[in-house]
Amino acid sequence: MALTADHLDRFEASMPRLEAIAYRLLGSASDAEDAVQDTFLRWQAADIDRIEVPEAWLTKVLTNLCLNQLTSARARRETYVGQWLPEPLLAGDPMLGPAETAEQRESVSYAVLTLMERLAPNERAVYVLREAFDHPHRRIAEILDITEAASQQIFHRAKQHLADGRARAEIDGAAARQIVEEFLKAATSGRTEPLVRLLTEDAVSIGDGGGKVPARTKAFEGARAVATFMRGLFKPSKAKRALAGGSPAIHSTTANGAPALVAVLDGRVIGVMCLEITPDGIAAFRNQANPDKLERATRRWAATDHGEPLLHAF
Repeated sequence: MALTADHLDRFEASMPRLEAIAYRLLGSASDAEDAVQDTFLRWQAADIDRIEVPEAWLTKVLTNLCLNQLTSARARRETYVGQWLPEPLLAGDPMLGPAETAEQRESVSYAVLTLMERLAPNERAVYVLREAFDHPHRRIAEILDITEAASQQIFHRAKQHLADGRARAEIDGAAARQIVEEFLKAATSGRTEPLVRLLTEDAVSIGDGGGKVPARTKAFEGARAVATFMRGLFKPSKAKRALAGGSPAIHSTTANGAPALVAVLDGRVIGVMCLEITPDGIAAFRNQANPDKLERATRRWAATDHGEPLLHAF
């Protein structure tokens, strides 16, 4: 049937929520946009006047599209070159969605998005709908065509699977920025010990180059190994400048609600380093350098005021 202006307005009003759900489910902004577009095509083809609760209908369609995509994505990631990390979203990106509660903020954190890769698709869907969007289990059961009891069980199982590796505590913004600045000072000092003191004993560093940018295929594990890597990463060299195409500016910002360093060269974001900061120190560095996963970050960067860089690398 023909899409009326009212029908279009209803869909556009739901788009921010749909994009936020899809991003949490897929870990990819570009895939989330595609899923929302596919949802619109189904909305356009539906007998909309017979849909009693449009928001619920759209959520059901979107969620099931994302579940199908998650199933195929698992197969694709088996052949992914190196480590796979989500696509980072910089501060203020509307796709981050609601952030009023600790649960909502955690559900979109880079740490938890990475951990959610260990969940089965239905576990991820139940976790996101319940934890981030506060859907009752009755509604989740209707979306996924399961029983309410099954939804509760799946949610409990998902929480258990995430419990071991999730972010350990929130830390206030001022303290986090101070730690970021201390980290940069230590990383550019040419010494390992100042870095080791900033890290937790079990710190890790993971990089995603997608086979397009050099990145280690295995994570660095342990404070000393991570510190040694970071010292080398920030050591100036002609080879690094040649590989990057220049000397990138390093800015401090937030990505997915947590402290991050952004490397920018000629207006293009070439790397986002997300830091997981705990009361015990820096627990993880998750470094996204795959250019395919930095296009939205580059557009966001160009549209915002980001001030002077903390330093120029290499």
